[in-house]
Amino acid sequence: MTEWERMLAGYPCDDRSEALEARRLVAKKLFRAYNRTTEEDAELRAKIMRELFRRVGKNVFIEPDFICELGNNISIGDDVFINFGCIIFDMGEVTIGDHVMFGPRVGLYTTNHAFDPEERVANLTVSRPIRIGNRVWVAADVKIVQGVTVGDDSIIGAGSVVTRDIPAGVVAAGNPCRVLRAIGEQDRWLKG
Repeated sequence: MTEWERMLAGYPCDDRSEALEARRLVAKKLFRAYNRTTEEDAELRAKIMRELFRRVGKNVFIEPDFICELGNNISIGDDVFINFGCIIFDMGEVTIGDHVMFGPRVGLYTTNHAFDPEERVANLTVSRPIRIGNRVWVAADVKIVQGVTVGDDSIIGAGSVVTRDIPAGVVAAGNPCRVLRAIGEQDRWLKG
């Protein structure tokens, strides 16, 4: 089993293997090229996103500066807005649904280094997927760690650190992030 296969299967893998380092270099070239573009470069941005990500939907807008680790483990749905300074460490799969909004400086981190010091020195890491449902709003400065799923229609409050799954249709916030309440009729700004 290659280090890439071990990584995708969630097994410990060598974070500094030649194959992973080569893929990081490709991703860096692509996201740096993207970050040099402007709003007038919509076609070029779309082309770079198609090369960088596993899947990218329609009407995806990512503000520079955007950083990812590998890129090709990221799938993005339709009508997604990712604000300034987003970081996605995607040694594990990252799935972002449709109609999702990220505030500035959101970070998604699918990988954890080994806790054992000898294993950590040997560059062992384990990755777990992150899944963001449809119509989710992830506010500014939120950090989401490996293995987390955020359910459809939920809101993650600014500055939160999300360490476990968040169900659908709730407002959640804090460090660690916890469910505060369900989203309901009282949250509608336009009534009737």
